[in-house]
Amino acid sequence: MIELGVGEGDRVVAVMPNIPETVVVFMAVNALGAIWSCCSPDFGHETIFERFSQIEPKLLITVDGYWYNQKPFDRVSEIQWLVKEITSIKNTVLLPYLNPDIQLPGVLTWPQVDEITEIKFNRVPFDHPIWVLYSSGTTGKPKAITHSHGGMLLEHQKYLSFHNDVKPGENFFWFSTTGRMMWNFLQSAMLVGATPVLYDGTPASPDLKVLWKLSAELPIHHFGTSAPYLTALMKSGIRPIDLFDLSSLRSLGSTGAPLPPEVFDWIYEAISEHVWLCSMSGGTDVCTAFVGGCVEKPVYEGHIQCRALGCALKSYDEAGNTMIGELGEMVIEKPMPSMPIYFWNDAANERYLSSYFEQFPGKWRHGDFIKIFEDGSLIIQGRSDATLNRKGVRIGTAEIYNALDDISEIKDSLIINIEQEDGSDYMPLFITLKDELSDLEELDQKIRMILKKRCSPRHVPDQIMVVPDIPYTLSGKKMEVPVKRLFLKNKPSVKLDLGAMRNPAAMKFFINLASDRKLT
Repeated sequence: MIELGVGEGDRVVAVMPNIPETVVVFMAVNALGAIWSCCSPDFGHETIFERFSQIEPKLLITVDGYWYNQKPFDRVSEIQWLVKEITSIKNTVLLPYLNPDIQLPGVLTWPQVDEITEIKFNRVPFDHPIWVLYSSGTTGKPKAITHSHGGMLLEHQKYLSFHNDVKPGENFFWFSTTGRMMWNFLQSAMLVGATPVLYDGTPASPDLKVLWKLSAELPIHHFGTSAPYLTALMKSGIRPIDLFDLSSLRSLGSTGAPLPPEVFDWIYEAISEHVWLCSMSGGTDVCTAFVGGCVEKPVYEGHIQCRALGCALKSYDEAGNTMIGELGEMVIEKPMPSMPIYFWNDAANERYLSSYFEQFPGKWRHGDFIKIFEDGSLIIQGRSDATLNRKGVRIGTAEIYNALDDISEIKDSLIINIEQEDGSDYMPLFITLKDELSDLEELDQKIRMILKKRCSPRHVPDQIMVVPDIPYTLSGKKMEVPVKRLFLKNKPSVKLDLGAMRNPAAMKFFINLASDRKLT
């Protein structure tokens, strides 16, 4: 990187899987005071472009493809397109991952280094940018969320030490791709002297036992995953406790979605009766947890143990009153060190302020429904805003709408994601048509193919439904949040002012649909 002229403040981007070379690049970028940003190779090339083009990177590190379910997926043409379209990229370094002999014109090959005797870290100010993560809003481009060296150092060391009880010499694992904030969090295990465990693959390939076999062999002391994965494991009938020696496993972390109460019981019966189940919840926005574990507190079925240290978290009603024991908006009343220092290309902080501080001025509204109990434990019951929490990965609705715009048969669309009681999620897509079609099945397949290719498999809806019209506000905004609330089982009261809508008949259709429970 030094030879290529990379220095403090330069952006280095990566399209890399969860492998040791990615950590090498990540550490090198940190050491130089450059700014890191990464996408998983399974992201669509336009999805990657929307992210990286905002920050004008100087260097791209990439692979020629990736493996999924033990099958190779070539990405060379997509990478070449990115290099051409993002004109700020001065150099590209390719790590041969599928084809060991691949060489591309004008592209450098991953260098072979015999020995590294010392890594020198440039000192930077506390608020110097460390990385850029992306969390899409409901309109426009993904937000380029920029975090600081000092804020992340404090937050991650705090959480891993005090809330996850990670010790020097232990092995810390969290299943994640490189495009998620949990990958950044995983690397911070090194801050407390632990070793991050990397896994490049799917948790169900060749079968659902693969991660537990790994846990026994290494061994893994702290195992992190998602609520949908644990729910799927429970439904599969697999009992890791009967198959593997998991005596070294100290904690089992869960995030990405609410963990159903029945899964709590199953974990202690089928994984380990001694493991500490420490659910956590945070967000890409702060790259840490607002709520999580406490080794000194009891674990109650269906509950997260506590609010995180230094996080002034409350549950608010619509008027801004704090509540105990009732479902409300998750609000953070005071600053946290890892809140973004800014969004890239948001000089006046207009987008930053509108993203978190519009509903309750001066206080951070995160967009989760939360219930806090007298003993300090709590439950989270899904997103309150229109962001799609898809199997632990947050997706902006705009990403899907942008892809659908190129399908001539579609007049308009609306997408929501509904968190289920069992920890899974259900994402229906509603569309209106320009003209009546005789073959809806062909259009269905076309939509799925385009979303998978241009965005990612996670962007593909579970159901596609043709509806008469899409509801809008008088100001021309799609009413995603009110529609979603109609279909939530444990939801706050839904107050709809039909007079404030551009086309109230459209919303009446969704009200009837939710009432008849015809959706899921």
